[in-house]
Amino acid sequence: MLTDEERQEMIELAGSTQLRDDMRRVREQRHDPFTVDGEVDLDRVVEFLNEFNAFISHEPRPFRRIVDRDMRL
Repeated sequence: MLTDEERQEMIELAGSTQLRDDMRRVREQRHDPFTVDGEVDLDRVVEFLNEFNAFISHEPRPFRRIVDRDMRL
């Protein structure tokens, strides 16, 4: 729960044109590292996932074949 002071501060910030301008600037300058020419580059996604797993020292689990014959979503 917010205190009355925090609630008042949020109400004041909601009316701030400076905050809206700052958030607009952040939105315009944001960069998506996985998108190239408007499409997701799967090679970049896989490379990121591999590097992230190496970073957190994640040991891959051995592959186990799925034996179920009737799989429904």
